[in-house]
Amino acid sequence: MKKTFQLQAEGKHPERLLESIKHDIRKYLKRERRRDVPDGADFWDFDCKFGLTEEDAEVMHLANVIPCIDNAVANQATQFYVELLAKPGVRTKRPEGAALARQERHALDGFDDLDD
Repeated sequence: MKKTFQLQAEGKHPERLLESIKHDIRKYLKRERRRDVPDGADFWDFDCKFGLTEEDAEVMHLANVIPCIDNAVANQATQFYVELLAKPGVRTKRPEGAALARQERHALDGFDDLDD
């Protein structure tokens, strides 16, 4: 998906338009994740870019796309550009020390029964 979304449309409430845009992005992600994963891959990963224009778009993690949209709306932008390209992803094994550190962090937060 490579698309420039307009945040102002005549006859449409801006909040409903924003929710519609977010819904379209989430619907695209769900549709892409339903596709069969190629051999040798574990999941669908996404290359993401976000910016107010296509030329200004910067690479970012998928989890940051929706907060960036909210930030653009808060700064009263009239449009923004989103690029989401699916690619096969392979899971990597977490280092042994990272799992221990994670368990210790959660134990301090009160999550004693956390299993990895």
